[in-house]
Amino acid sequence: MKRLLILIGKIIVKLLKLMKRNAGNLPGIILWHLSGHKAVSMFTVDCPIIAVTGTNGKTSVTNCIARLFEKSGKKIIINREGNNLDTGICSLLLRYCDMSGKVDADYLILETDESHVPVVYSQLKLDTLVVLNFFRDQLDRNGEMETLIQKINGFCKTFEGNLILNGDDPNTARLGRANPKNKNVRYFHAEPYAFATDKIFEASEGRFCPFCGETLEYDYYQYSHIGKFICKKCGFGDHKPYITASGIDLEKPEFTADGHKYSPKLNSIYNVYNMTAVAGAAKLYGIDRKITNEVISGYTVKNGRMENFMLGDRKTTLNLAKNPVGANMTLRVMNEMQGEKELLFVLNDNVADGLDVSWIWDINFSIFERVTRVVTSGTRAHDIAVRIKCSGYPQENIVVRPDLDKAVEELAKTEGRKFVIANYTAVQPTRSSLKRYIAKHGGKTE
Repeated sequence: MKRLLILIGKIIVKLLKLMKRNAGNLPGIILWHLSGHKAVSMFTVDCPIIAVTGTNGKTSVTNCIARLFEKSGKKIIINREGNNLDTGICSLLLRYCDMSGKVDADYLILETDESHVPVVYSQLKLDTLVVLNFFRDQLDRNGEMETLIQKINGFCKTFEGNLILNGDDPNTARLGRANPKNKNVRYFHAEPYAFATDKIFEASEGRFCPFCGETLEYDYYQYSHIGKFICKKCGFGDHKPYITASGIDLEKPEFTADGHKYSPKLNSIYNVYNMTAVAGAAKLYGIDRKITNEVISGYTVKNGRMENFMLGDRKTTLNLAKNPVGANMTLRVMNEMQGEKELLFVLNDNVADGLDVSWIWDINFSIFERVTRVVTSGTRAHDIAVRIKCSGYPQENIVVRPDLDKAVEELAKTEGRKFVIANYTAVQPTRSSLKRYIAKHGGKTE
């Protein structure tokens, strides 16, 4: 029966490829139904599996960890396209398995949706789980954040493999206590950077100890609820880091981890945490330091995540933000930059975005620094304009342009530095609109 299902799956993959269609999810969906919702269990994987999960940063960290092993000469399989549900992972394995379901690789590196970690790894043996952070995200799909944490915590209660956890996120660090028998728990940590604060300025989900309910005390906040914390009552937060980022300088940018100085291309504290997780994985698997340096120092993105464009002579940075923390991080990068600048915010409410856009009220627009004008666009252009106005920003400096091409034209008609925030289904149309402007008026994609 298993061979028949795999044959059916491979035929579907081949047909979709002949039709020039992405076979990233549909074959897995079909096998999921045919197998009684246990499609992933059909595959035999003898190599170590490294999974990366969390609200933000999964794609970047997964790709960087994959590069570590690729540059080390290992044969890896990765869901680079980001199909991170059980059906997407099933579709991936279909492409690489033989007719018996055996997958041939040295390592599987899999970005995995938070809610699907227990689903996938109850069927496949997991070697290492990297957990980056937890924030409220797509409430109409995921529900409250605590629901997701409890799902992964339940998995971790019996997991005895490697756990690499963000020790500065109480929602992530708590997983380290799920299974007292697991001796393979490791935390990554970052010392305060120049814009760390002693008070919280953004939406936060980590104010209370998950074990005794006491208010957590912070030495500093990096962003949102990420920072150095401790519960004075039960000691939660008093864990020894496996790897620490220190000497963080976002102007250069650079940071030091395990005695080595890295110079990443992306200059945000958010990226420092991502790259520290990568360095932690490299340390765990004994990757050559030169390779780790190459990967961290060379990694950049061209998919709307801190991607730069030149609209004529106006430098423009586009970033995806699908939840309040993602938007707040872009605002931080913008605010920390000297000089005047303008912002385009593109907000959609398509099914993939989540139909509920109430999350925009958790974005802290009151921290605007030297933002002289805001343009809004997308299917919910007026909603985001109202939200920004209600933060106290002058109404006369807000321009609503629901049509995306007109919004980009509006943004580019003045001099100065530009930033663009776009949510999930808006980011690729926004990239296309920026490129159309460049083709018509001049400029380049950096």
